[in-house]
Amino acid sequence: MSVQGKTAVITGSTSGIGLGIAWELARGGVKVVLNSFSDSDEDHAIARQITDETGTEARYVQADMSKPDQCRALIGEAGACDILINNAGIQHVAPIDEFPTEKWDAIIAIMLSSAFHTTAAALPVMRKAGWGRVINIASAHGLTASPYKSAYVAAKHGIVGMTKVVALETAREPITANAICPGYVLTPLVEGQIPDTMEKYGMGREEVIEKVMLERQPSKEFATTGQLGGTALFLCSDAAAQITGTTISVDGGWTAL
Repeated sequence: MSVQGKTAVITGSTSGIGLGIAWELARGGVKVVLNSFSDSDEDHAIARQITDETGTEARYVQADMSKPDQCRALIGEAGACDILINNAGIQHVAPIDEFPTEKWDAIIAIMLSSAFHTTAAALPVMRKAGWGRVINIASAHGLTASPYKSAYVAAKHGIVGMTKVVALETAREPITANAICPGYVLTPLVEGQIPDTMEKYGMGREEVIEKVMLERQPSKEFATTGQLGGTALFLCSDAAAQITGTTISVDGGWTAL
């Protein structure tokens, strides 16, 4: 079955990984529904740009992923949801005993609870259509841990676990559920951190990338948003019809250590 003409709802997709995935899916003929909480002119302009450059329909729907009702409403407003990609995320770094409660609550809400609500709303739609793909963007931190990232690591481990549950509940149906686990990805946000990191450590660009930013990534190369989009597109293909309930690491060997 071709993915052309299918509709993908991608949370947190007006920048970074989510946007990269949207572009790759659109190039593959998948209609995309972009999402963020901001509802700016720029958000709608990104959707128009994808449509103009790929010839595939793209549109923007505002929804705050920290709000359960808005998570579920997003699926309804999309009109169709053959492919659900739970990508929205935020980060905060602090020791557990200093970690602000409101930051913990926000990270768990946006990165874990939102995926529960969108998936709960999307599965009946997929069942009615007779086909579906749930793809959760987890992280290398869904399989391992780092200090000072308690909420992020907890959320990403949680999303991996929930992926397995969804896969088991849909195992006898033409629906799959998988998690992609990126390592460090070269996004505009990460690119913007490089000059400050260079200044902090007194290193050149390549040295700070290899020795500081990619310390735990054996390839010493960033993954790209296009690579993650290509992985998502593969998981939507017929070749991946029996891949379900698992994780695919795109981390340059990080979790092989």
